[in-house]
Amino acid sequence: MWICEDNIVEVPFDKEHLFEQILSPANLNRAYKAVVRNKGCGGIDKMSCEQLLPWLLTNKDELIRSLMDGSYRPNPVKRVEIPKDNGKMRLLGIPTVVDRLVQQAINQVLTPIYENQFSKTSYGFRLRRGCHDALRGAQRIINEGYIYVVDLDLERFFDTVSHSKLIEILSRTIKDGRVVSLIHKYLRSGVMNKGLFEASEEGTPQGGPLSPLLSNIMLNELDKELERRGLPFVRYADDSMIFCKSKRAAMRVKESITRFIENTLYLKVNKDKTIVSYVRGVKYLGYSFYVMKGKCQLTVHPKSKAKMKSRLKELTSRSNGWGYAKRKQKLKEYIRGWVGYYHLANMKRLLLETDEWLRRRIRMCIWKAWKKAKTKVANLIICGINKCQAYEWGNTRKGYWRIAESPILKRAIDNNKLRSAGYVTLMEVYLEWYPK
Repeated sequence: MWICEDNIVEVPFDKEHLFEQILSPANLNRAYKAVVRNKGCGGIDKMSCEQLLPWLLTNKDELIRSLMDGSYRPNPVKRVEIPKDNGKMRLLGIPTVVDRLVQQAINQVLTPIYENQFSKTSYGFRLRRGCHDALRGAQRIINEGYIYVVDLDLERFFDTVSHSKLIEILSRTIKDGRVVSLIHKYLRSGVMNKGLFEASEEGTPQGGPLSPLLSNIMLNELDKELERRGLPFVRYADDSMIFCKSKRAAMRVKESITRFIENTLYLKVNKDKTIVSYVRGVKYLGYSFYVMKGKCQLTVHPKSKAKMKSRLKELTSRSNGWGYAKRKQKLKEYIRGWVGYYHLANMKRLLLETDEWLRRRIRMCIWKAWKKAKTKVANLIICGINKCQAYEWGNTRKGYWRIAESPILKRAIDNNKLRSAGYVTLMEVYLEWYPK
């Protein structure tokens, strides 16, 4: 039985026989573990990750036989919509767990082959590479004097990938036609949307293990064209920036690379959102750039700041019905995650100002939680306020937000008390990254 919790020794295969390598016991076992580890919701058959093992114990031989003889038919993916920051919806296609297993097995064999072909300045969906590497790469390019950028926007990239073009690109490297045929079946498996089947004539739906690799294989054609022209760039998934030393050169690049993308790759460039700009203020992966004393620096983009503040406002809203413990935990998780992602930015002033605002929000929550005037008076006295002032402020008719900034409440619930109670600040977490 190839599905087990133990590691199975991988037997090397000839690269001309990739299908056998994909269906090898060691590779399928790795794929099974990855699918179970990643969890996720079920597809159209509603089978959960926990149900996968019992299903395989009964059906594994039939699954492999159908894959080997070409009779296997992937299920349509389940349409799931998640909101984007701009108010639009991102369309996901969730495969069944069995299809995820097979896709993961394909992905594990093809990834090492294509890794050798991918550009050094492509960072998305790749092992030991991430957003921070892309940002540092952009900094290095800007420091070399490339201070104008073509901020490239591909319109609905994942939904508009040409199947015929992608299969053509795959066939250049993958000489085992059975592998290409199976991938083509996945591309054309269709979508179940609210109980209705929709054919998939184009696109590689986000949500399956194969989609990130296929998107990189497609856009690697763009990377190689940019390298052939000697144009420095960084790309994270479908988010690309091309750098030039002058605005005129950047305008020429924008026009010529748009023609290449649309006429050769059959993708659509969003001409309204694809801009040529000086690097200052350009939004990339939530950050923006500026140049000081000849060196490129990173800062948090205004939209990212607004999103962060909006989320903190949600977490400190009394309407969510959380108690102190849950609110503290939610705040701690969000703050650590946010600072962990944005710690490359110069943002001390932003953090100090946000911490001051956040403490006021927390005091407001605490004041609201005390509710009755007698509770407020009693708690103010416990916090060290004399009885006269405690009675006066406990019975005040001033608004919650105004009270939260009052000298009395700032003294009653000072910064040290909040820290002792377990509330973390953005600056404290930031200093863990930069202790000096």
